[in-house]
Amino acid sequence: MIQRNERARSTGDYRHEQETQRVTIRNLEHAFAPKSVAVFGASVRDGSVGRVVFDNIVNGGFEGDIWPVNPKYSQVAGRRCYAKAADLPGIPDLGVIVTPPDTVSGIVRDLGDKGTGAAVVITAGLTRENGLRHAMLDAAKPTLLRVIGPNTVGLMIPPLRLNAGFAHMAAKPGNIALLSQSGAIATSLIDWAVDNNVGFSQIVSLGDMADVDVGDCLDMLAGDMHTRAIVMYLETIPNPRKFISAARAAARVKPVIAIKSGRHEQAAKAAATHTGALSGADRVVDAALLRAGILRVKGLTELFDAAATIARFTPLKRARVGIVTNGGGAGVLVIDQLIDCKGELAALSPATIDTLNAVLPPTWSHANPVDIIGDAPPERYKAAVEAVAADPGTDVVLVMNCPTGLGSPLAAARAVAELAREGMIAGKPVLTCWLGEHTARSGRQILQDAGIASFETPADAATAVSYLSEWSRAQRALMRTPSSRSEDITRDREAVLAIFRQVAREGRRMLTEPEAKAAISAYGITVPKTVVARSPAEAEVAAGKLLKTSEHIVVKLLSNAISHKSDIGGVVLNIADAAAAGAAARAIEARVRKRAPQADIEGYAVQPMVVRERAQELILGMSRDPIFGPTILFGAGGVAVEVMDDTAIALPPLDDVLAGDLIAQTRIGRLLAGFRDRKPADRQSIIAALNGLSQMIVDFPCLVSLDINPLLADAEGVIVLDARIEIKPERVEETGPNPALAIRPYPSGWEKAFLGGGTHYHIRPIKPADIALYPEFLARISPDDLRLRFLSPRKSFSDQMLKRLTQLDYDRNMAFVALETSTGVLAGISRLSCDPDHTVAEYALLVRTDLQGHGLGWELLSRIVDYAKADGIGRIEGIMLSENSKMLAMCREFGFSIRRHPSEPGLVEATLELR
Repeated sequence: MIQRNERARSTGDYRHEQETQRVTIRNLEHAFAPKSVAVFGASVRDGSVGRVVFDNIVNGGFEGDIWPVNPKYSQVAGRRCYAKAADLPGIPDLGVIVTPPDTVSGIVRDLGDKGTGAAVVITAGLTRENGLRHAMLDAAKPTLLRVIGPNTVGLMIPPLRLNAGFAHMAAKPGNIALLSQSGAIATSLIDWAVDNNVGFSQIVSLGDMADVDVGDCLDMLAGDMHTRAIVMYLETIPNPRKFISAARAAARVKPVIAIKSGRHEQAAKAAATHTGALSGADRVVDAALLRAGILRVKGLTELFDAAATIARFTPLKRARVGIVTNGGGAGVLVIDQLIDCKGELAALSPATIDTLNAVLPPTWSHANPVDIIGDAPPERYKAAVEAVAADPGTDVVLVMNCPTGLGSPLAAARAVAELAREGMIAGKPVLTCWLGEHTARSGRQILQDAGIASFETPADAATAVSYLSEWSRAQRALMRTPSSRSEDITRDREAVLAIFRQVAREGRRMLTEPEAKAAISAYGITVPKTVVARSPAEAEVAAGKLLKTSEHIVVKLLSNAISHKSDIGGVVLNIADAAAAGAAARAIEARVRKRAPQADIEGYAVQPMVVRERAQELILGMSRDPIFGPTILFGAGGVAVEVMDDTAIALPPLDDVLAGDLIAQTRIGRLLAGFRDRKPADRQSIIAALNGLSQMIVDFPCLVSLDINPLLADAEGVIVLDARIEIKPERVEETGPNPALAIRPYPSGWEKAFLGGGTHYHIRPIKPADIALYPEFLARISPDDLRLRFLSPRKSFSDQMLKRLTQLDYDRNMAFVALETSTGVLAGISRLSCDPDHTVAEYALLVRTDLQGHGLGWELLSRIVDYAKADGIGRIEGIMLSENSKMLAMCREFGFSIRRHPSEPGLVEATLELR
């Protein structure tokens, strides 16, 4: 861990200074696990915030040192009160500030000088407008003191019995962490949780997030052994790239569930493209949270229902539900809700039916749901649940109970509880629904005490199943291996740059249709041949040439002032002769003069009429979200695209898996798979078009918006009929990768050729598809080399581990692979794993046994050192066995310092300072 005063803060809020936000977990351990607390503004005055906060800390039972600080008093609540931070008898880990706004920056500076690591600023009124917010951050900067708030209700750590805030009650200890950007929501959830027996590991009211934000807390909680699940109430996300990186890291190891409230104003009517009108902010939030592996819910209590459900289980491949109930009506209700939630009902096997026939009355339902009849005793419940859980087609078991005068809900609950082990039966998740009150409430308590999630209504139970299903889907999405990515497409960036430069020189933002199509074509998306005509006469000549190879042609208006040509009759189709083309151009001109007399007419686009009777009209587009930056839209296209509203949104960069998921989210995606006598569309061509669009966004920060509408797609492939692109002329010369992307793209530009031992190698950043190279690579490494690399003998590598080695978040980690140029075979790998702050990175290196001694290891190590320097990393470290003489020799020659590991005999640390 970095020492609290090691170096000046380089980030924080500081948007007014346009500094990069990378500070994440440094010094936050002092807030999340403090051993001492100082309360600035502690008071004896009844009803004051200082009195409430101090009483909450003292009465909560916090066992560390508690020091009141207020120059007005000599004592507070029987404890000696100090005038200022310098007078304190020790260094407080955490400062809690409840003083007037204009005093906060001075207190923060004093705390930093004292050596304190973190402060919770409950005080409101520190704004950008009055300068007090920046003054506070400037005071914290030299000593890297971390600030939670301002304008927060405080911090609560129930396992430490610390209630450092003015919440009206203390929360119970538990294993759920709560992050809330609203103090009112935080206190409401605390109140609800007490009544519902829900406990917390951490509760952080984030307030205005001047310094510590939700991404920082996610990074801290990802490694917190006391936190099993993280729930969040979000209103805004100040640093989307940091947030998504942190969320993906946390979601890989524990469930993360969120409510995102609020909407952004969308100037849909003023949008220059369909995509701008359709890319609503809430859709972008959905896409971002899904990409981060976060389960999104709608209601406050759903946060805890979801956490209570998914925190118990590992992700499922499928979520086919087998239902056991003593009431048929309840079973029907839960099926309705399950289908509404896009759930899947299990089909019971003949063997399971036979088993149930043997243990149930003849009048049972003989299907799923398994209605065991209202007089079911506990033995019948037990037999039915065991049979359904054993069915190979069942992934989740839902057990229901309706109160009757013939069976005991308590006895039934005990029977199910006896079957369960850690909330599972036969290795499958079990959810329950005991309907009613009185005895049903006691039954639910029996089940919950046995570790089984239990719900009051069929709707709640079915929704809980959907949480498990959706979360499992998000987890699979985090770990799936794409075979291709957007950077793999063939593209001509220079050709597009030349087009954009010409548009910028002319002072335009909008490309003409031919320019837009030429740019799209350079990224591998098929477009028809287009001839630009400056007058109706030229349109007639162009049509004559095109009609020699095409039966019909199209004439379209070219005008920078008119976004949607069809709206004013600017498109004429099915033209069969040259004279008609000239007439069509003159008719378009007349309509423009009548409907939009102020619009300039630059000319006409003349192109072959593309007729594909069985093709689907699609839209591909790009726009910019105010928080998450560039987004990609896909869906049903055509002139009625807004009316159809069948679109989905994703964050670039894409790969073939993500592009396929985007297609699958739409209704038209199902039509593209084929129906009746219509053949399936060429899915790979659509995916390639999405990847091409994604890479154009990565390459050109100047892109503002883009429409490809319609894109015709059928079994023959795809072709663009119309396109529109808007750019920022002043940003044309900026090179990629696009800094506005919320997810850092593949780090192109880091490829290199190397000759070693007579063999040519291609060194480049790793890609997820490289997982296919690992089996042969590992098979050609000696057991001893594997032991030296992984610090212990290793005979096998799970598929999950290989995915983690190849699927990197490039914002935090990097790996370079060396491939034999002639064969593409993997020869060696070097790897960097950064801390969230990009201060320290751990490195590792592995070269195939038969290729060692030819300089490849040195070259791979040089590559990661160069990358670390370029990324601003201050130090790289490696841990190795003391007997690894070859690696130690190379490190010494490279300039690393070597020392024995302070706590692990037989290990040494190699460190290279880069600053």
